[in-house]
Amino acid sequence: MALRMFRVDGAEASEIIGSTVQLERHLQTYIERNMETLLDVRFLDTEVYTGPLHAGRIDSLGLDEDGSPVVIEYKRTRDENVINQALFYLSWLRDHPGDFEALVARRLGPDAVAEVDWTSPRIICIAAEFSRYDVHAVGEMNRRIDLVRYRRFGDDLLTLDLLASVAGGATRNDSGGLSSARPTVEQRLTAAPDDVRALYNDLDGRLLALGDVHSVQLKHYVSYRRGANFASAMVLSRDRALLVYLHLDPTGVDLEVGFTRDVTDVGHHGTGNLEVRIASSADLDRAEPLLRAAYEAVA
Repeated sequence: MALRMFRVDGAEASEIIGSTVQLERHLQTYIERNMETLLDVRFLDTEVYTGPLHAGRIDSLGLDEDGSPVVIEYKRTRDENVINQALFYLSWLRDHPGDFEALVARRLGPDAVAEVDWTSPRIICIAAEFSRYDVHAVGEMNRRIDLVRYRRFGDDLLTLDLLASVAGGATRNDSGGLSSARPTVEQRLTAAPDDVRALYNDLDGRLLALGDVHSVQLKHYVSYRRGANFASAMVLSRDRALLVYLHLDPTGVDLEVGFTRDVTDVGHHGTGNLEVRIASSADLDRAEPLLRAAYEAVA
């Protein structure tokens, strides 16, 4: 069902008709200037030249809240195959990790390079419309792709509607990028005791059962997304426990020592300021209202 917007005046409602005008350069510029607010992605650069071999320009490059590199392409005409174009540029990006990390260092500072996670680079395609074939096609691709439809309402309203969001599969970046001696989340899960793996599987099932959720396995944690991240999970094999970071304001939660913690000013992998430590099924039952609250907060 298409998104509809109404103006309410007392007991009367009148529909505001959205426009799907051709996406002009000024709208791309507006999205780039407000990228973190609109897409939860930090803007890095625009119209990035890919060299003589690929012979193209990436509309926008960014770094998302998980540290994943992001290629953003805008569909300007009905017949433009923006998805294939974005996949083409993603291939270039994965072959040039050093160039991307140098860009991150210039734009965000040298310390930000350590945040870059090449496990699952991401594509965001933005258009006035996508066909049902587009939506089906991205589900068949083993890539992390979001299809976002925009609408303009008058001169001062813009809506972004997430039509499809596909987690894709983790990729290996053998050609460059930062390496780490720390084990990945996949290695931690493989090495974890049976009871910890069972606890994680239970957590994973409960998070996915909340609704329109998909998970993305990154280098140090698994993120759970509903358009934006609402939870990040890590495995502590030695402590036989899980750490979950939730996008909730810790000041609104009754914190319990050993169970919940405010990590707003504490460096940690994963996104979210409320840390929940889960070491048993009973802990997971106690955490469930917090998981749901974080899920509902990103609606």
